[in-house]
Amino acid sequence: MKFIDESTIKIKAGKGGNGSASFLRAKNLPKGGPDGGDGGDGGSVYLQANDQINTLIDFRYQTSYKAEDGEQGRGGNCTGKSGGDLYIDVPLGTVVKDQETDEVMGDLTKNSQTLLVAKCGFHGLGNLRYKSSTNRAPRQFTKGTLGEARTLNLELKLLADVGLLGMPNAGKSTLIRAVSAAKPKVADYPFTTLFPNLGVVRVDANRSFVMADIPGLIEGAADGAGLGIQFLKHLARTRILLHIVDIVPFDGSDPVETAIQIVGELKKYSAELASQPRWLVLNKLDLLPADEAEAKCQQITKDLDWQGPIFKVSAIKSDGTQALSYAIMEYLEKVKKADKKTSADADNETET
Repeated sequence: MKFIDESTIKIKAGKGGNGSASFLRAKNLPKGGPDGGDGGDGGSVYLQANDQINTLIDFRYQTSYKAEDGEQGRGGNCTGKSGGDLYIDVPLGTVVKDQETDEVMGDLTKNSQTLLVAKCGFHGLGNLRYKSSTNRAPRQFTKGTLGEARTLNLELKLLADVGLLGMPNAGKSTLIRAVSAAKPKVADYPFTTLFPNLGVVRVDANRSFVMADIPGLIEGAADGAGLGIQFLKHLARTRILLHIVDIVPFDGSDPVETAIQIVGELKKYSAELASQPRWLVLNKLDLLPADEAEAKCQQITKDLDWQGPIFKVSAIKSDGTQALSYAIMEYLEKVKKADKKTSADADNETET
């Protein structure tokens, strides 16, 4: 299935039904008076997060959505039927913006979470509402109001704990295959990955995290070169980035220079994303004898002046990947625990 992460749709809530101007006519009630009922409210439009949907591709084929109108009121003080609300399913991680104002209306991150995006039109009033001691036969009634209409920009940002960053053919897809059940395409040429892949990494029965693999970055990515820049937004929600570096690039390039290029493109794209915690993962140790691989890793680390965590792996042989997975899990658990404590402290301050 093609991966679509941006889409534009037009939505319209239902119009309220008009009120009725009606008078009772019966043999035994020659002066029955007004009996026009109210109209029904229109239907509202909601977006609803659905964890069974992975992309926005459905919105390529249907771009307009409208909720039901309310029915008109009738005689006999009969109220018109209200229009049904419309619920539109979207993937988890969908950011919703009003195209006209560029306002972020909501961010759907939990399954079954709903967001009102177009409010229904209000029903019109029947002439019975205007009956009074001084107005025994009112003929006035009101029309229902129009429902809201908007053009929405939908942007999908994948929900993942860990993001993989690196050059094409650095071994990102091989790594996600080694630690999860995800099966992205792997081949011995660059740009094998054409769209993001998600994999659940389970370290034991009750402990797991989600890893995201995006197409590799190249020099000039922030200016539109290559594919990776289109999908960097999917790393925005991650708590940690793994910078995958091929210690023996097939094209003979310098791994240190390419690593610096990646960091540069990251900073050009987003200072916030560039400031996220980043770990260095030196990959493809199996391509060199053990002593040469160790010397190469030390040289790369020294030249990069890397101060953060460093892991040495052979993703294709799964060497070192288990230790990496456990380290990530422990880090994420600490971060989530700290976040909960911060949230609890903020709630306590609010209460006091």
